[in-house]
Amino acid sequence: MHRLIFLLFMLTGCEGLRAFVIRHWPQDYATSHPQPAAGSEWPAGVPWYDGPDAELTPIPVSLERVAEGLEEPTDLQFVPGSSSELLVLQKNGLALWLDLRTQERSEVVRLDVPTKSEQGLLGAAFHPKFSANGWLFLNHSKTTEDGAVSVISKWKVDPVTHEADPLGEVLRVVQPYGNHNAGQIAFGPDGMLYVGWGDGGWRADPHGHGQNPRTLLGSMLRIDVDRQDAGKAYAVPPDNPWVGVQGHAPEAWAIGFRNPWRYSFAPDGRLVVADVGQDAWEEVAIVAAGQNHGWKVREGMHCFEPSEDCGSNGLTDPVHVYGRQSGMSITGGYVYLGADIASLKDRYVFADFVSGRVWALRLPEMEGQTAEPPAYLGRWPILISTFGRDASGNLYVAAYGKGRIYRISAPDRASGSR
Repeated sequence: MHRLIFLLFMLTGCEGLRAFVIRHWPQDYATSHPQPAAGSEWPAGVPWYDGPDAELTPIPVSLERVAEGLEEPTDLQFVPGSSSELLVLQKNGLALWLDLRTQERSEVVRLDVPTKSEQGLLGAAFHPKFSANGWLFLNHSKTTEDGAVSVISKWKVDPVTHEADPLGEVLRVVQPYGNHNAGQIAFGPDGMLYVGWGDGGWRADPHGHGQNPRTLLGSMLRIDVDRQDAGKAYAVPPDNPWVGVQGHAPEAWAIGFRNPWRYSFAPDGRLVVADVGQDAWEEVAIVAAGQNHGWKVREGMHCFEPSEDCGSNGLTDPVHVYGRQSGMSITGGYVYLGADIASLKDRYVFADFVSGRVWALRLPEMEGQTAEPPAYLGRWPILISTFGRDASGNLYVAAYGKGRIYRISAPDRASGSR
């Protein structure tokens, strides 16, 4: 099995391996992990500290199971102000309202979505004034006469039944391939909706979207969903960096991304993006207006095309990278703001989808600085597809294969086996 995985990686790069794992492992990717005794479960709260990351400073945590019975979860979004109610997205197009206290769940939306490779129902965002307007925004794939597209759609959620009624499409873009459709959407502290779409696939950005300022692909977009420009279901904020600049999409906030699957805002308002790499490097970047994050000129901090002497003028470095010995597909998370784990406080927690490793990074304070080596939360036998953060600042992870949700807790909070 390991030879098959290695061969697939050599032939197709990270995106081929990630798609292979998604399609062929409906349970945890256990082939890369030590195996328990026959018939036994994984011991609760016990990660492995191995490989090159074993030399990093450890932060002991446990994974406390809080929900199960899901199917390929892709996003966890807590209802604003709540530490128990959340929206759970599944790749198959189902969005569920889940109460962690009672385990009651109800269907919010069921979409007919293509699910090939990295397509599906991928991201959700509650409007900052959700308690007043009930607006929910979804990022999902759709099949049209013109081929596959990514759509940002708007919904109104009933406060009692939690069912959602469609309010129309906000934005769509044609996707040339089934991978690198990214997933996250998030409202910033400025009230704008940030949409991160990948370069459109397949590998090595064959259409050159990453460095094309005219396209919406390979970019981080920033739009105003509370207003509408003529002929659009949204407005372009007038302070976007390329408004009025010929040859640039005015919706773009930053360019040069490969597949920003997950991103979030730090407490100080900075946008932290985890961009999935191809052959060698995964990266964490702090993204500001008007920046170019390098893909496909560079992968991480290293030349990609051309392979040497690519230059770095005008390109923004990531604050952290890791290589193939540690993982093959980064899953971005959040800054931990909870009260249970003091050593984790104010650290940005992220993971690798394939290897199951989890880290905690102190984000650098100054622009242009590289982060210090992260702390290590260990390697876990699950495919971590996404993170969630509740109103108390606690973090949660979704196990894509097992269909479970775990809370990242202090070691003595572990309950049950994984």
